Amino acid sequence: MVNIICEISKYLIIFFMILYTVKCFTILSVNDEQSRRKKLNKQIVYVFIIHFLCYLTLYLRMGSYKLLVFYGVQIFVAIFYMVVFHTIYKDSSRLLTNNTAFLLLIGYIILTRLDFDLAVKQFIFATVGMVITSFIPFIMNKWRNLRKYGVFYGVIGLLFLITVWVPGLGKEVYGSRNWISIHGFTLQPMEFVKIIFVMFVASMLVKANSFGDLVLNAMISAAYMGVLVLEKDLGAAVIFYVTYVFMVYLATSRPVFLIGGMGIGVLGVIGGYVLFKDSLFRHVMVRVEAWKNPFAHIDGGGYQVSQSLFAMGTGGYVGSGLAMGKADTIPVSESDFIFSAICEELGVLFGLALILVIISIFLSFVNIAMKSRKAFYKYIAFGYAAIYVVQSFLNLGGVTKFIPSTGVTLPLVSYGVSSVLSTLIIFSVIQGVCVISNKEAAKNEKEKERIRAIKEQYQSGNPY
Repeated sequence: MVNIICEISKYLIIFFMILYTVKCFTILSVNDEQSRRKKLNKQIVYVFIIHFLCYLTLYLRMGSYKLLVFYGVQIFVAIFYMVVFHTIYKDSSRLLTNNTAFLLLIGYIILTRLDFDLAVKQFIFATVGMVITSFIPFIMNKWRNLRKYGVFYGVIGLLFLITVWVPGLGKEVYGSRNWISIHGFTLQPMEFVKIIFVMFVASMLVKANSFGDLVLNAMISAAYMGVLVLEKDLGAAVIFYVTYVFMVYLATSRPVFLIGGMGIGVLGVIGGYVLFKDSLFRHVMVRVEAWKNPFAHIDGGGYQVSQSLFAMGTGGYVGSGLAMGKADTIPVSESDFIFSAICEELGVLFGLALILVIISIFLSFVNIAMKSRKAFYKYIAFGYAAIYVVQSFLNLGGVTKFIPSTGVTLPLVSYGVSSVLSTLIIFSVIQGVCVISNKEAAKNEKEKERIRAIKEQYQSGNPY
């Protein structure tokens, strides 16, 4: 009986995942408020059905009552977050809140299957993060001078980034010196510096009045990327660089900056490969060799990628079922390679739907950015959209052998306190931009109505 229930649940999970994904895109084209509300409410129902079926399967197969308690607490926090957030911020994006809760819940599900203690730890830090970051839209609405602190952002970001070189504080992991450890608590400064970096670039672009200003901005931005290269954190360097190029292109609307920037980036990668492949970036070269032919290096550097491909191939379209695969044998399956674990046990169809959800989130970010009338908010929203989609691409590309693995996490899904907290900050800043933009749009609409009413009065010959 247990096997029958679990097998039916497996197909129902994929079915409701597809329905959820479809809603992510159809909602974007709906203008009628009532229809939009109904679609969003249905989306929430789909999330909770998927979550319930996953934990039902895990409970039936693992038999631990701790799972039931953990499931109940997750549901309470998710509902409380969505209800309270939109009660306070009526002009925020419900779609974005739904997707935030959805990605976190998917992360909890797969982490529970891999390592229950890690899932609990992730849940605690994410919950605290949701509470703290919920104040960000309020702060942004009250403090409208954020664009004036460009130099401050630049200096603080660089100082925080170089803390990895402080003796006794910095820590090297997998060949990259990009962690700091304080009394046993570790975090990646880069995850928070990328938030500051976007604020810095946006502030400087708003103030830029000449080509010289753009050059100065580029030089300081290059300093960030130079530090990341010295830390051997090339994945982060790519995220920063692409984000900077996209933001400059948005601000200038000149294709030369986009094409030229990407060209310089490609030349930089080729030059670095030729000059430093056997010295500074030896650990990166191991990943490149593993990417070229992982099965030829399956006993060494290609083991991760090989196991990732085996997992996705074994799971097939519908997956082996939660707790029925060997996802825990994939190296670093709880963080960098969590997508492989998802595909093995929940199915490649589920994984493809998850990719589409990520794309829809990116489109939501861009949509919010384009609706903003103030340049600073437009730039930061677009910058965070670039960071989100580039980081997701690097993670997904690495686990599927599309590109060499870069060691970055899948935002809000992978285990990682630094990654989850920084992504929650990004999502909350986007919500802040959405709230400000919607309030300004409503204010402008009221002003137009007032002017229209005055014109109608004068036209009717009754100015009073």
